[in-house]
Amino acid sequence: MSDPAHGTEVEQFLIWLTVERGRSPRTVASYSADLRSYEESLEERGISVAQATPADVDRHLDRLRARGLSGATIARARSSVRGLHRFMFDEGLAAHDPAARAAEAPIPRRLPKALNQDDVIELLDGVNGDDALSRRDRAILELLYGTGARVSEITSLDLDDLAFDDGLLRVLGKGDKERLVPIGRAAQASLSRWLEPPGRPSVIASTSRGDARALFLNQRGARISRQGVHLLVSTRAARAGIPGRVSPHVLRHSCATHMLERGADVRVVQELLGHASVATTQLYTKVTTEHLRHAYEEAHPRARRS
Repeated sequence: MSDPAHGTEVEQFLIWLTVERGRSPRTVASYSADLRSYEESLEERGISVAQATPADVDRHLDRLRARGLSGATIARARSSVRGLHRFMFDEGLAAHDPAARAAEAPIPRRLPKALNQDDVIELLDGVNGDDALSRRDRAILELLYGTGARVSEITSLDLDDLAFDDGLLRVLGKGDKERLVPIGRAAQASLSRWLEPPGRPSVIASTSRGDARALFLNQRGARISRQGVHLLVSTRAARAGIPGRVSPHVLRHSCATHMLERGADVRVVQELLGHASVATTQLYTKVTTEHLRHAYEEAHPRARRS
C-alpha cells in the first residue's frame, strides 16, 4: 500500500498547498490523512487516483458514512478529494475532474459546549498552590476564561504583550490580525503572581534560548506548547471533578456564553473573541436562548403542555 505523501499526484498537491496556498502544516497534515484514506479505498479496487471516476469518489464517501463518521469529518474528506482532483485537472495531470459533482455532506451545526459558572469557579479556585507551576496554570486558566482567547493566542504571548497599566493584552489572532483585549482583575492578579518569584523566574532554565521573552514557559524554560496547555486544562479539570472533556476551547466557549447570559452585546463579544463574522458569535446566543427556554420550562407553571 502506498503512502500518499510519496504518491506523485498527491505529493505535488500537498507541496502546492504548502508553497502556493500557504496552508499551515496542520492543515496539510489533515489533507494528507484524508487522501491516504482515499487512496486506500481506490487501491482496494485496483484503481489509481488518476483513474478514479465520479462513482469511485461517491463510493469512498459512502464508505466513510458507513463507518459512522460525523458529517463534518465527511465534508472535510470531500473537500480534500475535490481539491486534489481539481488540482490534477488544472495542472494537466488528469483529463477530467471526477469529484466536481460529489454529493454534499451535510454538516450539523453543533452548539458550542460551555461549562456552567459554578464549574468554572471550581476549576479556577482549585488551582491555589504557591509553587511555580500552580501559579502558571492559574494564570493560563484565568486568561483563557477571562479573555476568551484561543489556545494558540495564549501560547504565542510575549512579556511585552502585557499592558498592565491599561488593563490590556495584545493578542495575535487568525490571519496575524492583532487585537487588544481587556484583562479582568482576577486574571491580572494571577499574572502578577506568575511573574513574581517563585513563579516564572524560577522556571527559566536558560536565558540564551529564544523563548526567554515568552510569557508562559514549561518546566524546561521553553515556551509552553498548545499540547502543554491542553494537558494542563484537562488535568486541572479532572482534579476539580468536572465531568466530560474540558479543553481550552471549552473555556473560550464558556467566556462568550457567560458574557451573553449577563447581557453583553453580541458585537462586543465578537470583538473580544476575534471572530471575523458576527454569525460565528451568534451561535452563542442560541446557547443562551436554549438555557433561557429550559429555565422557563422548569420554573413557570404554565410553560409545560399537559
